[in-house]
Amino acid sequence: MYNPNRDILVLLKQDLLTALAMEREVNLLHDLLYHVEKLDNVVTAHELIDLNKYKIINTHNLIKTYLKIGKEKPFVFLNNKN
Repeated sequence: MYNPNRDILVLLKQDLLTALAMEREVNLLHDLLYHVEKLDNVVTAHELIDLNKYKIINTHNLIKTYLKIGKEKPFVFLNNKN
């Protein structure tokens, strides 16, 4: 599995975990984030609000192309549907 270099801060109430248990928790968090951060899942959970045209864009292909281009336009917002 793809393992990028990322910083994860894990806060616990008790210090009862061993180093092996802590490593397992971090690996589980990495697996969870790997699936959540996929482009298809991000597109499904978001919509574009374009205040220049006064439109809300829900089309998956248009949101994907906007995210892939990487050039941000003024007054176009990525909004989470939740």
